[in-house]
Amino acid sequence: MYARRIMGVETEFGVTAFRDGSPVLSPEEVARYLFRPVVSAHRSSNIFLDNASRLYLDVGAHPEYATAECDSITQLLNSDKAGELIFDRLSRQAEAALAADGIGGEVYLFKNNVDSRGNSYGAHENYLISRELALKPFSLQLLPHMITRQLICGAGLIKKGRFLISQRADQVWEGVSSSTTRTRPIINTRDEPHGDSRRFRRMHVIVGDSSMAEPTFALKIGSTLLIIEMLEAGVDMPRFELDNPIEHIRPIAADPTGQTPLRLKDGGTVTALEVQAQLLDAARSWLTRRPDEGTSNEEMARVVDLWGRAVEAVETQDFSSVDREIDWVIKRKLLDQFRQRLGCGWDHPKLAHIDLAYHDIRRSRGLFYLLQSKGLVERWTTDDAIEAAATDAPTTTRAALRGAFLAAARATGASTNVDWVHLKVNHPEPRTVELTDPFAAGGEAGAQVDALIDYMRASARNVVSDTSGRMYGDG
Repeated sequence: MYARRIMGVETEFGVTAFRDGSPVLSPEEVARYLFRPVVSAHRSSNIFLDNASRLYLDVGAHPEYATAECDSITQLLNSDKAGELIFDRLSRQAEAALAADGIGGEVYLFKNNVDSRGNSYGAHENYLISRELALKPFSLQLLPHMITRQLICGAGLIKKGRFLISQRADQVWEGVSSSTTRTRPIINTRDEPHGDSRRFRRMHVIVGDSSMAEPTFALKIGSTLLIIEMLEAGVDMPRFELDNPIEHIRPIAADPTGQTPLRLKDGGTVTALEVQAQLLDAARSWLTRRPDEGTSNEEMARVVDLWGRAVEAVETQDFSSVDREIDWVIKRKLLDQFRQRLGCGWDHPKLAHIDLAYHDIRRSRGLFYLLQSKGLVERWTTDDAIEAAATDAPTTTRAALRGAFLAAARATGASTNVDWVHLKVNHPEPRTVELTDPFAAGGEAGAQVDALIDYMRASARNVVSDTSGRMYGDG
């Protein structure tokens, strides 16, 4: 269970529209324009797309994209970045609709975690783990990494006149809990496996920052994957029994030196950087005997290399080796250049604008993507791979079956309903296939889906379909 693993990420976006420097509508109204083509085509703002991902409007007018099930870091990165392309295209349609309605303005989508009024929205990670594991004790062993990994993969934020390395650190209030909004834990334990509950659990991580830089995303996911693998495999690795993990997460965010002391239950202390350094050493050892499945050992070696350089950069405070790869370092370097030019402190309003503009997902306008276009940040994947992921489902997980079903539904105009586990044809007689194994991309599950598609096509030839849920159903 510890070699190949199903993963997914859910990303909420901030949304607004401006004309001549002023907002033209409320975020709720802009979101309705954004989803107008979706609702028009599917009679719902909650759908599954051709690439087997989920697109929906979340509470608080936050557009959200949940990747399809993936089993490698690069596959997951491609799917995540494809969500940006999909939403950017919707934003351009929204701009055309605003112009047609005489309102005008440019639509902005921000892949960050905090808006100008302090409201937060998430970037959640999901990792499939074995049902045999007791989730809460397992999660508690992960907490030292979860509160300190912001040192290596935070997105950075200006807040109250100072620079913080993480956007989400200030928004979580509990270590492990079944709640998602009331207390906002680092790890959510709600039992919702989206698969066979006798075999699987889904570990839902809420604490992470949204990543713009591809290497930052790979390090965020990859370092966490390695630690999950080591815990499941029972290998010898450092254990840090923290007295109160959540009390340290905000001080760590405010200390880019990594020297924040963390209280241990035995009365001793360890620094945030020491936690990362010791976990890194364990990951290096694990990589020498890790099964080469799922995310390849070659790719994991890239993760460990970047992890090592990030830890060394924090230790030495010389960030030149990672200032093209780690979001908070890239952003701070950019902001420092403007601070020197303006001769100002962190509270200058121009810096707040730059901070936000870094997360604009439009490739021709967002500051991060302008840096990328000039070769000032490193890549992990390619534009072609991201473009392909916007239309094609991953081929190595059950997402491939969902994608094939959705393509057939679109071609036949059949009435269907889809969720993470179920594929249903509604007419003439309802038929459903359950995909309880997220790893199944073929075999018996594939034969069942093929039979369902054949039934859909035969029905389309013989009857006039009810198009109330045409193409994708209600998600």
